Amino acid sequence: MPADHAAIPSAVADPAADAAAVAPRGAADLIDGTAIAAGVRGQVAGDVAELRERGLVPGLTVVLVGDDPASALYVGAKEKASRAAGMASETVRLPAGTSQAQLLALVEQLNVDERVHGILVQMPLPPQIDPDTVIRHIRPDKDVDGFHPVNVGKLLIGHTDGFVPCTPLGVQRMLAHHGVTVRGADCVIVGRSTIVGKPMAALMLAADATVTACHSRTRDLASHTRRADILIVAAGRARMITADMVKPGAVVIDVGMNRVAHAGAKSGTRLAGDVDFDAVRAVASLITPVPGGVGPMTIAMLLTNTVRAARRISGQTGIA
Repeated sequence: MPADHAAIPSAVADPAADAAAVAPRGAADLIDGTAIAAGVRGQVAGDVAELRERGLVPGLTVVLVGDDPASALYVGAKEKASRAAGMASETVRLPAGTSQAQLLALVEQLNVDERVHGILVQMPLPPQIDPDTVIRHIRPDKDVDGFHPVNVGKLLIGHTDGFVPCTPLGVQRMLAHHGVTVRGADCVIVGRSTIVGKPMAALMLAADATVTACHSRTRDLASHTRRADILIVAAGRARMITADMVKPGAVVIDVGMNRVAHAGAKSGTRLAGDVDFDAVRAVASLITPVPGGVGPMTIAMLLTNTVRAARRISGQTGIA
């Protein structure tokens, strides 16, 4: 599964704790995204409670077109998390045959609905609908996914009043949580999607890292990844980063989420990242597991963006 779908909820109760229990001596410490996300959600719940006392209930509406099982799973996790935080959460489910005009009409209704502060149209969309057209119709101040050109532009020029895509924002929060020095660090990002790679590069540049963006046409990928103090992988290829491609002591962030064959699993498959976790853990200083790493942070940052949207739209900016 592509790295851009890293928001999939973990099927393991506490994978980071499980991995830590079997960690070999000298292995990298784990960046426990599940635990960090729980802290973010707790902060969001506190902010929502304060806003409710002021008469404002942050509202998030997710639109799902069609019946793609993975998309339905993501949407369910987002709805559950937003309700747990005390938000007003709604999922609008439309049939796969919905026309682009019908979807745009719904988006326009949500744009003017004062109860809705965040709008998220779940990707992918059916082939008859152009995703860029839909994204451009979402009000930028309700675009909690951070994909509207206005928000993308604000990120690139360094303005902080827009919305940043949730997965890169979650990675940034994880690095900060562990006190990773970004300023002056060599940061290599593998993957150049508009959902992860490109906004991640912009965030790291804004934090004064020296950034190299690699992709499917990069020559001698290993020569780049071996220089990285911080290696962020979002390419959508299972276990493509091996131990010999990683600088000793590097911080490794694995955004990938792939299904691979596994005879011991009831389903016959298991989740794997873009990094060969066991081998790379012996080389790195910090590493994210899959699942239980970046994925939980994606949903947590969606909640954070929704609270920010509610405060800005309502003018209640007193809560940080």
